[in-house]
Amino acid sequence: MDKEAVEKPTINRAKFATSLGVLAATLGSAVGLGNIWKFPYLAGSNGGAAFLLVYIVCMLLIGIPVMVTELTLGRVARSNAIATMQKLAPKGQPWWLIGAAGVLSAFLIMAFYSEVAAWVFAYIIKAIQGGILSTDPEVTKSAFNGLVTDPTQSLIWQWIDLAIVGFIILLGVNKGIEGATKKLMPILLILLIVVGIRSITLPGAGEGLAFLFQPDFGKLTAASFLIAMGLAFFKLSVGMGTMITYGSYFRDDQDIPGTAFRVAFSDLAVSLLAGIAIFPAVFAFGYEPNAGPSLLFLTIPSVFASMPLGNVFMVIFFILTFIASIGAQISLVEVPVAFLEEKFHLSRKVASISTVVAIAVFGALAALSNSLLADVKLLGMTFFDLFDYTTSNILLPLGGLFIAIFISWVWGKKKITAALTNDGKLANTWIVNVLYGTLLVVTPILVTIVLLNGLKIIQ
Repeated sequence: MDKEAVEKPTINRAKFATSLGVLAATLGSAVGLGNIWKFPYLAGSNGGAAFLLVYIVCMLLIGIPVMVTELTLGRVARSNAIATMQKLAPKGQPWWLIGAAGVLSAFLIMAFYSEVAAWVFAYIIKAIQGGILSTDPEVTKSAFNGLVTDPTQSLIWQWIDLAIVGFIILLGVNKGIEGATKKLMPILLILLIVVGIRSITLPGAGEGLAFLFQPDFGKLTAASFLIAMGLAFFKLSVGMGTMITYGSYFRDDQDIPGTAFRVAFSDLAVSLLAGIAIFPAVFAFGYEPNAGPSLLFLTIPSVFASMPLGNVFMVIFFILTFIASIGAQISLVEVPVAFLEEKFHLSRKVASISTVVAIAVFGALAALSNSLLADVKLLGMTFFDLFDYTTSNILLPLGGLFIAIFISWVWGKKKITAALTNDGKLANTWIVNVLYGTLLVVTPILVTIVLLNGLKIIQ
């Protein structure tokens, strides 16, 4: 193996301390509200089990290859998303724009994602107060609508959320990011299992399990395939600069393909646990599986209302759902923070505070989208929907497309092989060959379809 095939800059840069820390932090980035909030309502709106199978295919052909690419480039360059592309691209070629799109994506995603996390945080207090513990759909709908249409509550809870995320970011890579995710991820998984067990024992739960695990391909539409492709980006945190940034903190001996596969399938397992927790309750209590973004907030109170010590478990569940959102938010905020630190030589404190304040300003537009700014629309969308649409349908696919093209067509197989085998130390050449072939042809074609759909060129 050519030891010079991959240039490795000697940069004094923080790294994750352990392999477990690498896995926990990377999984923490992938596992978030995309699993517990977005996946259930998209699956509910697109046919359940059939959509799940389509998503798995998209994960294998799009999500994992792009994740491997981003982690690899980040580890080689040991830099932020923009500087990574500047260092590795041929001189004079504007591949740094991929990194810029990632930084912008992370920022805009946080603008609306922090508001969804704020709803979860508010539900912790509502759960403590006991007012949402009900199997009556009208009670849970009223509670949720009362929250999202109140401008004061929307802003305050969002600011609290951003303050918590900012504090963890301030602690740095090891004490903050790695330390938090190593402790919180196992707790989240345990409670999801507990909730899932309770959910499947509800009367009528079998219909919900059938919806999730028995495919009916007649329920799929062309849009379902495109939505599944886009979800592969959102759920695995690719195309938004987070995996490039986290890759820059990876240890030199980390098995990147192995880590990516473990993260992707662990992420899928969490999504299935969330589905098991939610869909049996949806059918048991007469909710509609296509209820949209509010599905989590309508169904979970009903699950706990029907079990002993339900209010206690509901408080814990929303605390841990908020914890799940924290891992993803940390990774998103870290993208612009790392850029500001390295580009403008700011201290971590200044970079973190500046980023959080800027997100709070733009995030206010999303937070007020159901109240004061409900009638203010761009391209027919509220700010919340616009930020979600722009990132999920345009910026993430755009970044994923060009990063796949860059590593396979510009960087080349020789450097890819050296990086993914750790200069020949790992016996995984066949995996590298499969990933390279996928990145060379399959991934760009599929991502181009997602992008054209996002741009409304194909429907």
